[in-house]
Amino acid sequence: MTTQVLKARRGIVTEEMEVVAEMEGKTPEYVRERVANGRIVIPRNNIKREFRYCGIGEGMSVKVNALFGTSTDREDMEMEARKLQIAQEEGCDSFMDLSTGRDIDGMRAQSLKLAKVAMGSTVIYQAGVDAIEKYGSVVEMKVEDIFDTIEKQAAAGLDFMAVHCALNREVLRIMQSTGRVTQVVSRGGSFLTGWMLHNDKENPLFEHYDRVLEILKAHDVTLSLGDAIRPGCGYDSLDPAQVQGMVIQGELTRKAQEAGVQVMVEGPGHVPLHHVDATMRLQKALCNDAPYYILGTLATDVAPGYDHITGAIGGAYAGACGADFLCYLTPAEHLGLPLEEDVRIGVRATKIAAQIADVARGSRPAWEREMKMARARVARDVEAQKSAALYPDVFHNYNLEHGEVCPGCGIDCAADVAAKYFGL
Repeated sequence: MTTQVLKARRGIVTEEMEVVAEMEGKTPEYVRERVANGRIVIPRNNIKREFRYCGIGEGMSVKVNALFGTSTDREDMEMEARKLQIAQEEGCDSFMDLSTGRDIDGMRAQSLKLAKVAMGSTVIYQAGVDAIEKYGSVVEMKVEDIFDTIEKQAAAGLDFMAVHCALNREVLRIMQSTGRVTQVVSRGGSFLTGWMLHNDKENPLFEHYDRVLEILKAHDVTLSLGDAIRPGCGYDSLDPAQVQGMVIQGELTRKAQEAGVQVMVEGPGHVPLHHVDATMRLQKALCNDAPYYILGTLATDVAPGYDHITGAIGGAYAGACGADFLCYLTPAEHLGLPLEEDVRIGVRATKIAAQIADVARGSRPAWEREMKMARARVARDVEAQKSAALYPDVFHNYNLEHGEVCPGCGIDCAADVAAKYFGL
């Protein structure tokens, strides 16, 4: 049994590390060192499915994750396949299948077949849905059901899993004693909270954490420590329950790193801008600089229909402050399940946020792209502008053509006026 982490600690540079190093403009040794110490993860199951690897963490470009999946309200697997294709065309670096419909295994098999990037899941979703079908309620779920599901999904080939291990009875006690506006907004967290309170028992994923690590290590699945107690509105940001959850995430991160399991940490969520920097710094300090995977962040709660914008604003700032992995938000967030065009918009908005963050982090490729666009605009070179643009198809919408008239200024282009006097 070995993992990329254990290989890296023995001085071995894997194929995945070499590919990531070339993509990021780093040396293989740079990547190996940081995989070894837990500052970079490269999600890839040891089942050798071919796809485009990505490095997440220190010195890497900010990555973007998309979400898909069936539900009891909409079980259209063909639509989910189209959404996955769109997200990959638009440049997502990974995706998670969050299906809760009847055929979760079938949906996962379809997604793995179509995936050209790393694939993840939230494992408690299937365990909870199966418990409802078998026992009539999620609170009747058996501990073995949870671990059987982790094993099944790991063996199927998933590259990373969100597992809600950092929720325990002490966190719930703090939340109940201090009060919250939104209580528990994580779906996986709500399944486990209901189970814990109904059965008066500890979270099995926390209590038997070593068993979780053993399964993931056997398949080299990257652990994403689920943020079960994340704030569901800006008012709850950095409340005592969230902070206690982050403390536990830090303890569990170190255990995973010591065990040779790749691990990243999930975070909020709803974060007002003046809390973003503190949240990022706190997570990095508590979690031994493990990669930080954030769900947004949403900078305001009052823009339904435009959460892809609020998430991009918050995500850009969070990325600049240290977040490594942005989960997309679509216009359908808080309103309903996303359609194909929602997915396209969500990935594009989040990719833009990642580019902004990369510029702020001093990424040379990001800055070179910015400079290429600036020079192309001064030269009114439309083809060069298309080459530099994240999404060149928008140029066709405005019918831009080669010519001497600036599309922004008309005949009195600012660059032309300045050029006459500066000899440009």
